[in-house]
Amino acid sequence: MTFANIGTLGALPGRRDELIAHLTRPWTEVPEGCLLYEVGASDDAPDTVFVAELWTSAEAHAASLQLPSVRASIEAARPLLSGEFGGYRFDVVGSPLRS
Repeated sequence: MTFANIGTLGALPGRRDELIAHLTRPWTEVPEGCLLYEVGASDDAPDTVFVAELWTSAEAHAASLQLPSVRASIEAARPLLSGEFGGYRFDVVGSPLRS
């Protein structure tokens, strides 16, 4: 079953675009099980970054967080973050776009 992690990351004031640039850098390796990783922004939330992730399973997502490249990326992003996080995690139960 597909696992979705749809979240918000609070950026320090004026640092949103820097955080987006960091999150959208090309990956040196795609974590196993990652189906989608999209980063977004809204003029209505100038200090918030939106991230939509789809994974083959919750376990694949959890395993990705242990990869040295992912851990290094998280550490590099920390100085840009305000500490405000939100979002939802859920098992995808269907879609009209695929069978």
